[in-house]
Amino acid sequence: MHSVQMSRRRFTKLSSAAFMGGIVSQTGLAVDQPVQHPPDFSLRHIAPELREAAAKLFDPEDASHWTDATFAKWLATRSPPPVVPRLSDIPVETVRVPVGPGQPEVTLFVINGRAGTKRPGYLHIHGGGYVLGSANNEVAYEQQIAKDLDCVVVSVEYRLALETRYQGMVADIYAGLGWMHANHARLGLDVERLAVMGESAGGGLAATLAIMARDRREVSLCAQILIYPMLDDRTGSTVMPPDWIGTVLWTRAANRFGWRKYLGREPGGDDVPTMAVPARAPDLAGLPPTFIGVGSVDLFVDEDIAYGRRLIDAGVPTQMDVVPGAFHAFDRIAPECDLSRRFTRTKMNALRRAFGQPTV
Repeated sequence: MHSVQMSRRRFTKLSSAAFMGGIVSQTGLAVDQPVQHPPDFSLRHIAPELREAAAKLFDPEDASHWTDATFAKWLATRSPPPVVPRLSDIPVETVRVPVGPGQPEVTLFVINGRAGTKRPGYLHIHGGGYVLGSANNEVAYEQQIAKDLDCVVVSVEYRLALETRYQGMVADIYAGLGWMHANHARLGLDVERLAVMGESAGGGLAATLAIMARDRREVSLCAQILIYPMLDDRTGSTVMPPDWIGTVLWTRAANRFGWRKYLGREPGGDDVPTMAVPARAPDLAGLPPTFIGVGSVDLFVDEDIAYGRRLIDAGVPTQMDVVPGAFHAFDRIAPECDLSRRFTRTKMNALRRAFGQPTV
């Protein structure tokens, strides 16, 4: 493997996006070869109000960081993520639930549960490219949504791809959904208004979960809210986007690394299991109403648009919001920008409509 020092900028990038967590891999899988960004890279394709944030995140040597050796070194030496204070008026309960034979229990953060009511709710799946992130770090963010929409949220601390592969992750999130549905009375949850929502890799897992729920017919979902979802392992491996797409925060090299760890094999090939990758699912009919939001220079923009088009063709009510000039996770990195505010409002209104609530 290459032994490359991870730069201070790299630490900043990962921390800024809240892509924290993970367990060191000893798999010895193949290492990415460096890929050069175009020498004339500029910020001209990024929205003016996001350019300052983008300039701090762009790293022309990104490919050299996404190796087993450098990633393990970063995990071993990183500083703990900043603690975001939780809201005192929105209750949070931590529970451990069984996943299945031979599987460890999974931790759930149960937010705003209140017996004796009948409110909408959603299962939340955090992002992090399948190799980073933590539900614990998202609790305060989810508390605010639970407060604003008077809903129940259950966030899953699923195993990451350095601890398990896609089978374990999918088992964890399905166990979380099943527990939420089975315990609806103690949560004050209306099972007719149960959605799933995730960002980035969490959006990809949310899409996978929606397909599983449709096929197993044990839990009915009223919506899937997919925020710049990571849906297709072929992006950045066998399918290359234009040079100016995916240059900020989550890049082709990062994508190959995340998918490789998740799948346990090289992404993009004919041997990739269909059930592990939403974009490879042969049939999308019967899925719940869908919202997909993504930036126009996000690495995932083409795969997200393609997935949305397939949903529409399959008869699934689908809303898409492609934000011009927005990069991956822009709304979390630059939340005060007008583009971020508008995107967040659109996302929340999609959730409100799924819950039968008035939009704002």
